[in-house]
Amino acid sequence: MDRISGLSDELLVKILLFVPTKVAVSTSILSKRWEYLWMGLPKLDYGRIDCSESECERLRCFLVRNLPLHRAQVIESFRLRVGCSCFKPENIQMLVLTAVSHCLRELKIVYESDSAELDILPSNLFTCKSLVFLKLAGDIILDVPRMVSLPSLKTLKLQKIVCCNGETRQRLLSNCPILEDLMVDLHDYDYTGKLSIVVPSLQSLSLFIPYRREIDGFVIETPNLKYFKLRDDSWHDHYSLIGNMPFLTEAYVDVDFPHISSVISITSVKRLAICSLDMLDEGFVFNQLEHLEVCLCTVLFSNQLVRLLNASSKLKRLDMSLTDGHVPRGMDDWNRPSTVPECLLSSLQSLNWLEYTGEPQERDIVVYILKHALHLKTATITLTESDFTKLDMIKELARSSRASTTCELMFD
Repeated sequence: MDRISGLSDELLVKILLFVPTKVAVSTSILSKRWEYLWMGLPKLDYGRIDCSESECERLRCFLVRNLPLHRAQVIESFRLRVGCSCFKPENIQMLVLTAVSHCLRELKIVYESDSAELDILPSNLFTCKSLVFLKLAGDIILDVPRMVSLPSLKTLKLQKIVCCNGETRQRLLSNCPILEDLMVDLHDYDYTGKLSIVVPSLQSLSLFIPYRREIDGFVIETPNLKYFKLRDDSWHDHYSLIGNMPFLTEAYVDVDFPHISSVISITSVKRLAICSLDMLDEGFVFNQLEHLEVCLCTVLFSNQLVRLLNASSKLKRLDMSLTDGHVPRGMDDWNRPSTVPECLLSSLQSLNWLEYTGEPQERDIVVYILKHALHLKTATITLTESDFTKLDMIKELARSSRASTTCELMFD
């Protein structure tokens, strides 16, 4: 210990960064040398959602007393998770203000309470010139002041929080000139009206609209987007307007009610995961698509798989699986296409089918692809049935003809 204590303060602080903040604070009892070293930490991570009332109160008292005395000139990261009502709005406002005064770069607040949603964010947060990353989650009201300027913010995550009015979110987005990564997970019951996401600089967007969420519709204008994830479970009928995304390469689309043709006007994607009960329009084309993932709960609804294959002439990999949280809805009969899709004749190299049950519709699809995919290299089938039934399914598929002489049929 004496040899370690002889190191410089700067080096000791770097060593403390390798342990949780709570452990780093506990080193203050080692000796006078260590008493205040933790106060130079540039990364602070406090609390947990499942802490008891007594633990929460001790943490509140500790932070209110000690954070204003923190010695680091720059706080690179301040993370606070609170799962009780001990922390009052004024407490969190003071803590955030203190962190902001230290050239804060990353802020994460997860606040869950039995009380109603609270306005816990100081207005100074929204003019923090150093802030690069902001995540707000839980029982928080987002009340963005008229004066907003976040010139360095690149990543923004808003999870289950409540916006005080319809203009708040867009006012925030409009004043983040270099924002690149946005995640919006809407609150279950809060009424939004129209949701607008107009951010020219955005490169990654994840949007989740829950089942109970009442919404008139959403408008997305993100011309530089490269990654797009949309999960729209809302049972309320609403419109969706999505501008052109010429640079988009990867998209995950899971929707129930909107017209899919208006949701995925994203013909440039190279990778697409899709679950939708709606049909693609005839003539719709994914002219760059190489990797397609289709959810098994909708794969045969209105013969959607045929349309997807016909729309993807450059497809190299096809994955069939059940999206997390989804259950099979039953399948229509498999209608073989009148002409073989171009991707089967020219490009498809890999087929992966998870949770294969051996139902006639599933079997017919696999047999059809094996029969017509001229360049198929691997077909991997993951079975779900008992060992006895598995053997019959393996034999049945192994006997089916294959257009590709080099295709390797594998079973998990």
